[in-house]
Amino acid sequence: MPRVLLATDADWIHEEVDAAIAGDDIEVFRVRQGVEVRPAVYAGEFDLVVLDQQIGNMGAMAACMDLRLDESVGKLDHTPVLFLLDRDVDVFLAKRSEADGWVVKPLDPFRLRRAATALLGGGTWTEDMVSTGDLDGI
Repeated sequence: MPRVLLATDADWIHEEVDAAIAGDDIEVFRVRQGVEVRPAVYAGEFDLVVLDQQIGNMGAMAACMDLRLDESVGKLDHTPVLFLLDRDVDVFLAKRSEADGWVVKPLDPFRLRRAATALLGGGTWTEDMVSTGDLDGI
């Protein structure tokens, strides 16, 4: 069963992500701080990491770059990362930190579930794909 790590300090985001992704086929675990992401990934063997853009003093970009740094030196296997972005213009941050996908808030359970499924299946998911209808390969 795939294991998803969600990093957010907002209870409403946890509730929405859990409702959209968790079920008999996927387990969702939560950390409340960006600094907890890397240790949790090391300890938990997660198949997907979902990062809320604003997480206390270490946001999604820093947490993702922290994972990617350890991956680049062979300390950690690649773990797909999905960003929950606040605005369309924040796509730059997701791309810059090498996220595998992103969803722009407000969150929609169907988009969120499809994004998680795409990343768990080895693909990518970006909001540009939805707006242009380019869903081939997902």
